[in-house]
Amino acid sequence: MSDEEVVRRVRAGETALFEVIMRRYNQRLFRVTRSILGNDDEAEDVTQDAYVRAYMHLDQFEGRARFSTWLAKIAVHEALARLRARQRLVEIDASGSVEDTMNLESRTPSPEQELLTHTTRILLEGAVDSLPAAYRSVFMMREVEGLSTAETAVCLDLSEILVKVRLHRARSLLRKRIYAQTGAASAGAFQFLGVRCDRMVSTVLERIQSL
Repeated sequence: MSDEEVVRRVRAGETALFEVIMRRYNQRLFRVTRSILGNDDEAEDVTQDAYVRAYMHLDQFEGRARFSTWLAKIAVHEALARLRARQRLVEIDASGSVEDTMNLESRTPSPEQELLTHTTRILLEGAVDSLPAAYRSVFMMREVEGLSTAETAVCLDLSEILVKVRLHRARSLLRKRIYAQTGAASAGAFQFLGVRCDRMVSTVLERIQSL
């Protein structure tokens, strides 16, 4: 069935068919919301909220855009709303209106965060080391040591234009190297399958049935 046919039948009262939509778009919405929030659990919560909101407003889908686009926009809206709420909490923390113990906890990295930081540093160092020497020196001076373009040009006896060109190429090479090593560009990244997919479908259907 097409998305539109599923939507038509759900509107007509076949609520259980909404599972077809969820199974079809769980992974896409999870990836979209996670790209905004950077957190698996929050992304799952927000995706559930997006489905419930979409279900409650199915009558507003007019078919002027693809249903998948309409659904994704709802997910993005929900994720951005969650992100703004999170940022407001961070601002409250910064103002000192939250207990110091909470501030201390927020500043203390977890073992998982420490491992990620260490792994990221190793990955970045290896990628920088792989750069051609001419590009590596420019990158180190400009991005790591914080020298200006003019200072870097003087140090390396280059023109400022050449410094900018080499820095641009260094960044491009680093991106390619890091993507190649992490597989972040792969369609297999951030998959949303199995138990997590089943759990979301079950939870959303329960919420819909209680409306």
